[in-house]
Amino acid sequence: MAEAMRATVGALLKGIDRYNPENLGTLERYVEMQLRENTYDLEANLAVLKLYQFNPTHFQSNVAAQILAKALTNLPHTDFTLCKCLINSEKHDVSPILDVMKVADLLEMCHFRELWARLNENPNLTMGVIGFEDSVRKFVCHVVSATYQTIPFVTLMELLGNVSESQVKQWITKYGWSIQPDGCVFITNQEENIKTKNITEKITFDSVAGIMAAAR
Repeated sequence: MAEAMRATVGALLKGIDRYNPENLGTLERYVEMQLRENTYDLEANLAVLKLYQFNPTHFQSNVAAQILAKALTNLPHTDFTLCKCLINSEKHDVSPILDVMKVADLLEMCHFRELWARLNENPNLTMGVIGFEDSVRKFVCHVVSATYQTIPFVTLMELLGNVSESQVKQWITKYGWSIQPDGCVFITNQEENIKTKNITEKITFDSVAGIMAAAR
C-alpha cells in the first residue's frame, strides 16, 4: 500500500495535476504516511504547501505543522526554511504551527537542553513524527562535530536528551569519536580542519592612476 501511494504521488507531481486542489486529499494522506513510516518526501510536501498558497480555503494548519516538523528532521539542510516560506506569515502564530516554530528556534540557537525539557513536558510538539528525537540527536552530533575538540561525557549525554550511557556510547561509535581516560569524549582536532588559503592581489599603477588623479 505504501509503495502504491508513493507511485501515485510521484505520478501526480510530474504533470499539471501537481496544482490540482482535488489531489490535496491524496497528498495529505501521503504526509501522514511519512509520519508513521519515518520516510520523507520534500518535493511532495512542498507541493502540498504550494496548493495551500493557491487555495487558502483548503489550508490545514495541522498538516502544515506536520510538514514543518518533518522538515526539521532533515537539519542542517534548509528544508524547514523552504517550507516555512510557503506558509503565509499570518499562519505562523497559529497553533500547532507556532509550536513547531518554537521548536525550530531552539534548534537553530542550539538550545538543546531547553528543547528536550519542552519535549518531555509536551510530547505532542513533535506532531507524532516517528524518529523525530533521533533526528534531533543527529543534528546535535553534527553541531558537536563542528564545534568541539573534546566534550565531557556527561555534557554530551545531556545534549542528547539524557539518554542512557549505553546509548551515548552508540552515538560515539557511530560518529567515530572516542572516550578518553579522563572521561571526556574526543571529537576531532579542529585545528586540523582549518584550511588556509593564500590570496595574492595584483594591483598595477595603471589601475589606480585614475583614482589618484581624481583625488588631487
